[in-house]
Amino acid sequence: MTPDLLLAASLFALVSSITPGPNNTMILASGVNFGLRRSLRHLAGICLGFGFMLVMVGLGLHQVLETYPAVLATLRWLGATYLVWLAYKLATAAPPHPDAASTAQPMGFWAAAAFQWVNPKAWVMAMTAMSTYLPGDAVALQVLLLAGLFVLINAPCVTCWAAFGSSMRQLLQDHFRLRVFNMTMAAALVGSLYPLLKP
Repeated sequence: MTPDLLLAASLFALVSSITPGPNNTMILASGVNFGLRRSLRHLAGICLGFGFMLVMVGLGLHQVLETYPAVLATLRWLGATYLVWLAYKLATAAPPHPDAASTAQPMGFWAAAAFQWVNPKAWVMAMTAMSTYLPGDAVALQVLLLAGLFVLINAPCVTCWAAFGSSMRQLLQDHFRLRVFNMTMAAALVGSLYPLLKP
């Protein structure tokens, strides 16, 4: 990759990683509800799961999806359905009780990694990155380097959302405020689908 292409890819990775979307909304809510430390597996699942998706897309999956666009459309709608379900669970979550710490659990590593495959924004990012910033004759090493660049930029961006959520935990100790926050995040989760699913 040329320096200009590397800079352009880095800027795209930064903007697409730091802006609101399903992953950032969910990790923000996780930070509020569980704290930063308990959200680390969720965070790692996002970053490494998306990195793996980028590698697969770069190694040829994007060509399959371009040949069979119905497959990508199906994945995006499955993801939308799952996001609506997650939003419902978040909106209806009961405020934690003192004895609930042992039962309430944040999303784990594997669940967060698997979620990338039904995350509409992740697909848009992966397809755009690999089709725009890789040369047509790219080899596996170039794919790995671009995916690694995205993971390096994505990780601190997602961490900022989790840390911001964690910093609001004290403010949201009140059950009513936490309920309002969770319902707002649920609405944002559903709202994030509109620009990703419109034709």
